Amino acid sequence: MHSKESSIGYTQRGKASFYAMKYQFRKTASGERFNQLAKTAAHRTLPFGSKVRVTNVSNGKSTVVKVNDRGPFIEGRIIDLSRSAFSDIADTSVGVIEVEIEVIR
Repeated sequence: MHSKESSIGYTQRGKASFYAMKYQFRKTASGERFNQLAKTAAHRTLPFGSKVRVTNVSNGKSTVVKVNDRGPFIEGRIIDLSRSAFSDIADTSVGVIEVEIEVIR
């Protein structure tokens, strides 16, 4: 587990996906209700509240999300995005994309 201050500048590369609609309004690990329209994400270890820039490696598009949940729990995936955040950087019909993430605060 990282501390919020020590995480700034942390980068990671891997696969990203997005939450299925069935998770809408369910409680996240941080206690917040999940909202597909919010710019949020799940990461296994980054502190809740961390702001992370997620960049699609194939097209260079990026979005900034707040970590408010734990996961993803699928091998090879490093971050799960809300549908809104994913659609900022890729077409949701793709499903899974290669990303680079960087903690910015």
